[in-house]
Amino acid sequence: MTHRSVRGFTLVELVIAVAVVAILASVAVPSYREHVASSRRTDAKTALLAAAQAMERHYTERGTYVGATLGATGLYPSSSPQGYYALTIVSQDADGFSLLATRSGAQVGDKCGNYTYNQAGAKGVASASTGYTVAKCW
Repeated sequence: MTHRSVRGFTLVELVIAVAVVAILASVAVPSYREHVASSRRTDAKTALLAAAQAMERHYTERGTYVGATLGATGLYPSSSPQGYYALTIVSQDADGFSLLATRSGAQVGDKCGNYTYNQAGAKGVASASTGYTVAKCW
């Protein structure tokens, strides 16, 4: 009789390999999601700065920020270019304005919250998680 050697994986080796992959995935997936959310924040910043520029053009032409609107017939669209944030004019008067970029779609759970910007160039975050400051988010 000839003895034939069979090579393969044991069940224990397979379970260990699956456990290692699960541990690596539990560390990598949240890090990846945070990176994706961080890259999408650029959408809010770009939209706020472009909308502020449109507001400044309105002010230059009319001498006031009053009457400026966002949306289909406004100065700038009411959503960011990639659609992750909705834009609104929170306040406006003859000498100033305040804009808000509210999370929407895939960004609803973003830890940096909503973004604000005004005529003086003051940047802000609203509804941000603890530890997520203007310096960290902008």
